Amino acid sequence: MQAFEIRNLSDDEIKTKLEESYEELFNLRFQLTVGQARDTNQLSAVKKDVARLKTVLRERQLSA
Repeated sequence: MQAFEIRNLSDDEIKTKLEESYEELFNLRFQLTVGQARDTNQLSAVKKDVARLKTVLRERQLSA
């Protein structure tokens, strides 16, 4: 998900996406530990999505 897509979402939608991303990150870490992970690059992508979501939320807090 790109930053411009995130900026078009409301705060509640961003928080929901953030919660979903954290769940996905947990599942990916668990799969990696157990040895079931097929695509290890997805872990990095989810981490970057979390960072983007948090950045946009913080930008909105500072501008208010």
